[in-house]
Amino acid sequence: MSSVYRTILKRRTIRRFKQIPISRVILKKLVNAARLAPSAANLQPLEYLVIDNPEIRANLFPYLKWANYIAPRGTPPEGKRPVAYIAVLINQKKESPAYSAYDAGAAIENLILTAWDTGIGVCWIKALDKAKISRLLRLPKSLKLDSVAALGYHAEMPKAETLTKSIKYWKDSRNKLHVPKRRLCDIIYINKIK
Repeated sequence: MSSVYRTILKRRTIRRFKQIPISRVILKKLVNAARLAPSAANLQPLEYLVIDNPEIRANLFPYLKWANYIAPRGTPPEGKRPVAYIAVLINQKKESPAYSAYDAGAAIENLILTAWDTGIGVCWIKALDKAKISRLLRLPKSLKLDSVAALGYHAEMPKAETLTKSIKYWKDSRNKLHVPKRRLCDIIYINKIK
C-alpha cells in the first residue's frame, strides 16, 4: 500500500491541538504543496497568508465557526487551539470565477495530506466571517478570502466509521469524535449505473 494512500486512510479533521509551535520551514512546505496542486487553465490564482503570530491568531479565532453538528463541543477550548493558520486567498486579477473553488479544493487537499504526513492536524474552515477576517488581516480588495486551514500537532484522533443513519459526526462520553463515512460499495459503479 502506498504511503499516500495510507495517509488518506488515516487522515481526519482535527479540532484539538497540542500547543507546540510549527516551524516556518514546515509552514512553507505546506504552502509549497498547495502551490503545486492542479490549477484550471494553469491560471494559479491562489495565494496564501501564513499566520503564526499569537496575537493575530487570538484575534482571528472568534471569526471561525467550528463543527456545527457538535457545537459548542467542537470548538477548541483554551490550551487546545490552533498554533498556526494558513489563509487561502484568491487573487481576483488572476482568477476565473468558475474554477476558483476547484483550485482551492485541490490546493487545500495537497496541504492537508502533506501536513498529516508531517504529523500536523488540520481543520479546513469555510464557515467563517470573511468580512471581519479580511479587515483583521488587512487584505487588499484584489485578494478574496476563500478559506482558512487551522493547524497544529493533533491532540485528538477522530474515528471514521460506517455511515448508518446520519451523516452527522458526534462525540461519545469520552469526548472522542466519530465521523460517519459512506461505504465504498454504496458509491461505486463499474461500467454502468445499477
